[in-house]
Amino acid sequence: MVTFLVISRHSPADCPAHNEKSRKSMAEVMSKLPELLAKHGVKMVGSWVVHTEHLVVEVYEAPSYEAMTACSMEPEFMALSTWNTTEYKIAMTLEETWKMVQAQ
Repeated sequence: MVTFLVISRHSPADCPAHNEKSRKSMAEVMSKLPELLAKHGVKMVGSWVVHTEHLVVEVYEAPSYEAMTACSMEPEFMALSTWNTTEYKIAMTLEETWKMVQAQ
């Protein structure tokens, strides 16, 4: 499994707490989230929101980079891109990194 950190930011004006269009987009993705993740074999490990910074940090595990990319290209996720700037980062645990360093 590959671990992904997904970091999303939006402006205060686009915040679902204040913006009806963003709220509808978020509601649609939330209602279909389990189905979309299962379709691509992706698991959400956790999701955290820093309200004062309009920042969302999510951790996912996926069978491959391609699976995560395909999941992120679903129309419901793409709709979030109209009001969020999102970064996808591949991450390793400290233990995985240490094993790699020791193998050098």
